[in-house]
Amino acid sequence: MTATKGLEGIVATTSSISSIIDGVLTYRGIDIDDLAENASFEEVAYLLWYGKLPTQAELEGLIKQLGENAAIPAQVIEQLKLYPKNANTMAALRTAVSSLALYDESANDMSPEANINKAIKLQAQLPTVIAAFARIREGLEPVAPKTGVSVAYNFLYMLNGQEPEEVAVKALDQALVLHADHELNASTFAARVTVATLSDIYSGVTSAIGALKGPLHGGANEAVMVMLEEIGTFDKVESVINGKLANREKIMGFGHRVYKNGDPRAKHLQKMSRELGKLTGNMELYEMSVKIEELVTGQKGLKPNVDFYSASVYTTLKIPRDLFTPIFAISRVSGWTAHILEQYENNRLIRPRAEYVGPVNQKVTPIGERK
Repeated sequence: MTATKGLEGIVATTSSISSIIDGVLTYRGIDIDDLAENASFEEVAYLLWYGKLPTQAELEGLIKQLGENAAIPAQVIEQLKLYPKNANTMAALRTAVSSLALYDESANDMSPEANINKAIKLQAQLPTVIAAFARIREGLEPVAPKTGVSVAYNFLYMLNGQEPEEVAVKALDQALVLHADHELNASTFAARVTVATLSDIYSGVTSAIGALKGPLHGGANEAVMVMLEEIGTFDKVESVINGKLANREKIMGFGHRVYKNGDPRAKHLQKMSRELGKLTGNMELYEMSVKIEELVTGQKGLKPNVDFYSASVYTTLKIPRDLFTPIFAISRVSGWTAHILEQYENNRLIRPRAEYVGPVNQKVTPIGERK
């Protein structure tokens, strides 16, 4: 056996959910560009779960189900109030999602019908958990979710306690579409490994959240914003970035394991960042980001990934940067649960091997002679 570091290039399973072929990302065979321009996040979630885009009646039915399931148990709200106010938001989300299973009578019901219902419930409840924790840590009471509105609308409403502007809802909705699934990424693989033991869907999503928390996966967009804040102003971009490049420091938000010619999602977020900057009358974050892209791509040949421009988009929407990765989770839970459902349909325990590189031919030394 010969190991491949990071399983790079290893085909671990088959899937009909999403694909990345020749740099083109599709969900169920539909190009991400087409979906980003012409489909809502709810339509995309339905597509990932059921394998087809919904009719109008099916879409309305899903929106109704999401609204009916968006409230979280009072016990979970009380738990959120006990979390440290400075707790990492992804750690808070991970713990809360695990807790949700305790209050779901169907948590261990492994029937296909129960599992799709739990997928819908998780999709509905993650935004509520995140918005509630964000408000609680600020000394505010959580805002109850609305029914009959989109996931993007509901999240912004629960986060800020007021009706969101249409442009903000549209921007967040498109961002959710772009992040919904991405083939066998680290968090999706973690979810599939967990449920391949026939553990429940909540365990799978909790595992995925743990993987997404890392800065090499979902945490990258927050790291981009940290970098922008450290740079401060446009006139400092060139000196700071050139210094980082000279010191061989990693510039967050650039490059991708599976895209050699650029992440197809990045251009949509770049356009969104520009449009939001114009609408708010503050173009600095966008202009700083464009300048960084010019320098990094020009000198290193690396192109921005989905995380790079999402940082300026979320900041322009006045979303705290430690909520960037939880918002990623709001979107990606649609993909995680789609993969979990697919794993259940044709399950085999995921149990790879490891190439042993340790010592050989060792003997047990008597305890008195050990050093």
